[in-house]
Amino acid sequence: MPRQIKIAPSILSADFSRLGAEIEAIEAAGADLIHIDVMDGHFVPNITIGPMVVKALRPHAKKPFDVHLMISPVDPYLDAFAEAGADGLTVHPEAGPHIHRTLQHIRKLGKKAGVVLNPGTPIEAIDNLMDLVDLILIMTVNPGFGGQSFIESQIGKIEAARKRIDATGRNIALEVDGGITPETARRAVAAGADTLVAGTAVFQGGPSRYAANIAALRT
Repeated sequence: MPRQIKIAPSILSADFSRLGAEIEAIEAAGADLIHIDVMDGHFVPNITIGPMVVKALRPHAKKPFDVHLMISPVDPYLDAFAEAGADGLTVHPEAGPHIHRTLQHIRKLGKKAGVVLNPGTPIEAIDNLMDLVDLILIMTVNPGFGGQSFIESQIGKIEAARKRIDATGRNIALEVDGGITPETARRAVAAGADTLVAGTAVFQGGPSRYAANIAALRT
């Protein structure tokens, strides 16, 4: 049976002056998740939003908030983002001293726990975490900015992550983020991805194009 492909538009590429309306528009256009990139200007070279903005956006969305925390140290902020309305919290092994404990805490908060691998992070980083994760995110660009080009070498990592997920027999999402276009989406899905994060590819052309853009990624 073919995998159901979920599309998670990244609001990093939305019009920040009207984020609530943008989220309503992408939901109406067929988004499955809302991907929220949190950057601290320290762990990655950009600053985006904090828990107060997530809380303000929550009433505008019915779909789950897929919150990618590119912040270090990450542990002191888990509770705040959970309380603000995150449904899932995805963290980097490099963002704290004990990734296993961080994932345990996310689960204790009643949220989906995700782990994300940067292009330079080896796949083996997840080997002792598989029992704790609900989502594995493979970055196909270096995190920090939207609009970057897909890094080809990460296809093998997507395939390796899919093998590890299948071996568990658990329902773990395999998400890919970075340089996703209709063409790279096909290759990511062929390698085993089931969830695609896309910013530019969804938001280009404005709200009248969102449904067509999402449909192009899904097919």
